[in-house]
Amino acid sequence: MTPFATFAFAAAAFGLALGASSATSERPVKIVAFGDSLTAGLGLPASEAFPVKLANALKAKGIRAEVINAGVSGDTASGGLARLDWSLPKDADAVILELGANDALRGIDPAVTRQALQTILQHLKSHGVAVLLCGMYAPPNMGQEFVRAYQLMYPDLAQTYDTLLYPFFLDGVAGHAELNQPDGIHPTAKGVDQIVSGILPKVEELVARVKARG
Repeated sequence: MTPFATFAFAAAAFGLALGASSATSERPVKIVAFGDSLTAGLGLPASEAFPVKLANALKAKGIRAEVINAGVSGDTASGGLARLDWSLPKDADAVILELGANDALRGIDPAVTRQALQTILQHLKSHGVAVLLCGMYAPPNMGQEFVRAYQLMYPDLAQTYDTLLYPFFLDGVAGHAELNQPDGIHPTAKGVDQIVSGILPKVEELVARVKARG
């Protein structure tokens, strides 16, 4: 092989290596939407569920991301904790954590909910997974002390574990009949659009955190 041919071969090989490295660095960010029926998309076609619509919104922004639907209808925070290990892919980059609504509706002691969320956050942090914690409000009929516990729970946990916080997952949807299914709890497709629109800036921050970690 002539010196020129050797150089050309080496240059080509180097270029291929660079291309492979670039492709790896540009792989889609893997986000797991980990929650209950609000995440799962109860009562909606799969294409209208929150994770799918969020992935589409990110794509429209030019952000390469895979959003996995790990929502289980009826799940409490403790239920989420129990399935965390097998629900979370080993190569997950980030988690959108949306749990607590069923706890509030069932009147579960907020201390129990808090402990479960805390353990989930500890686990995710120890594995280097970026987190966006989604807050939930308790129904006013549960009493002032119960409601107050929920108001404090999510901001406190977000601060303690240095996670991003979206204060209320159903912001702009709860209490709006036209954005909810007949049960008054689960959003319609338009309601999901509202959720995605509201949470999108925080998800962009979440992606930025993942990329900053390299």
